[in-house]
Amino acid sequence: MESLTRILASLVLLAGVSPLSTASAADFIVVQSTTSTQNSGLFDAILPRFTGKTGIEVRVVAVGTGQALKNARNGDGDVLLVHAKPAEEKFVAEGYGVKRSDLMYNDFVIVGPRRDPAGVRGMRDATAALAKLAHARAMFASRGDDSGTHSKEMRLWQETGIDPLKASGTWYRETGSGMGATLNTAAGMGAYTMSDRATWIAFKNKGDLEILVEGDERLFNQYGVILVNPQKHPHVKAEAGQAFIDWLLGEEGQAAIGAYRMDGEPLFFPNATS
Repeated sequence: MESLTRILASLVLLAGVSPLSTASAADFIVVQSTTSTQNSGLFDAILPRFTGKTGIEVRVVAVGTGQALKNARNGDGDVLLVHAKPAEEKFVAEGYGVKRSDLMYNDFVIVGPRRDPAGVRGMRDATAALAKLAHARAMFASRGDDSGTHSKEMRLWQETGIDPLKASGTWYRETGSGMGATLNTAAGMGAYTMSDRATWIAFKNKGDLEILVEGDERLFNQYGVILVNPQKHPHVKAEAGQAFIDWLLGEEGQAAIGAYRMDGEPLFFPNATS
């Protein structure tokens, strides 16, 4: 019997796994999410509560919403948590997600240098402000990365009737980076940019950047959460992933989101519906 035990142990080692690896594999899920939820510190604040209650570790892949959607389509994740509602609804309609639920919201803001050379300070019409920036050829740093923020920015430009891509490399600069890196670029160049409010609040290197345009209802920023469809990708940990979604949408998760603040200021507002 002892010899058989040694043989089995050797086979396990040769396979490159430990006797506990199969069991522990069910103890974590992968969440494809946005840089804003990560950079804002939200996940660091709320995930330990979920893990402490369930024993399920949550591993976050923080990328732009467009990339997160692509990753989830490829089955590289169990849960999708992003902020581009039309794209999320398409993801579900195409069978890649089980159901989309509203989770929380905040808003976008347009920030720029304190001296405000384009004169947009105090404007509440985001498209009029962007048009004014374009006419002034004021330096503007765009994420240019197919993120939720970039998608919102491009929809606003479309409303102005101006194609900023024609000015790419001149006054309009695409960073191809996340929100934090784009804010760093804007601060270094003295440029304007659009940011989700949570990342802006959490951002430390503001330089002389200030919020100049806010309050337009078109700057509303809704986040949604979706279970990746296990019928498309059988390896999806549907039970654990759904447990996480239920926790986020439930009383405890919504309270944890609402309680997360920085310098006394809320970064996200829970709005899950039963």
